[in-house]
Amino acid sequence: MTDPAYQVPDMTIVDPTPGAVRNGQCAPDAFGNNHHNHNNQQQHVKSPVQHEALTSGQEMKITDSVEGEGLLESSMRLKPHEAQNYRKKALWVSWLSIVVTLILAVTAFTVSFMRHSASAFGFAFDATLDVLSSIIVLWRYSNAAAVHSAHREYIACVVLAIVFLLCSMCILGKAIYNLVTRMPPEVDDFLFSVSVVSGFVCSVLAVAKFWLGKVLTSRALITDGFNSLVGGIMGFTILISAQVFKDHPDVWFLDGLIGVLIGLIILAYGVKLLMDMVPRVRQTRNYERFE
Repeated sequence: MTDPAYQVPDMTIVDPTPGAVRNGQCAPDAFGNNHHNHNNQQQHVKSPVQHEALTSGQEMKITDSVEGEGLLESSMRLKPHEAQNYRKKALWVSWLSIVVTLILAVTAFTVSFMRHSASAFGFAFDATLDVLSSIIVLWRYSNAAAVHSAHREYIACVVLAIVFLLCSMCILGKAIYNLVTRMPPEVDDFLFSVSVVSGFVCSVLAVAKFWLGKVLTSRALITDGFNSLVGGIMGFTILISAQVFKDHPDVWFLDGLIGVLIGLIILAYGVKLLMDMVPRVRQTRNYERFE
């Protein structure tokens, strides 16, 4: 039945360990042929320096390629259970931010109308913006399957940019009105207390959001953290401007100028975010496979 002239090759499995390699070449297979020559092996085996250079040089290309497939760069680094763990942390931080900044917003609005403070009004609007941005982040991570969805991420950023633009207009309007009417702020212990608490709480929230945004490569979380950072800075600037006005009443315009500056910063960030995200939403709209 079997041709005796034909010998079945020995199918012994060759151990792919360094011991099977001699003088830089692979061990021959059952037919006596080398799988790869020495030059081909050198193409696959690179020194750590070469590997590091390749990684750093092509990191942007790899990220762009992943985003082009509808995924964020975090999908390459995080295991599924790690991604879900960080997603839950982002949800907890967002809920905490909503509760805390909502209380601060109501308090700051009260202070701004009672003490005629443009910077307090600006902080109140920024706190309101923080509530809205945290709600958007909640929507962003409400779907567990979309934790790495680039399209969902970019939509959230576009909505954040629009909210930033609207709030910046309100802050600028109030600050300019106070400057035109030459309305000085009224200083008391209540304003000082609100400033200190607001500055500290918003700064802590900003650090947590920046950290989570970096881990999840989420521009939405980083934007939310930026807004909290602005709120923390505004809380301390209210304290500074109030103290300066208390000692030097002729510098009444400092409070209004701070309000204008904060409004312009939020406006510029919103415009930049909108310009960056609108093209990306269009590029990734065909990869809406997580919804």
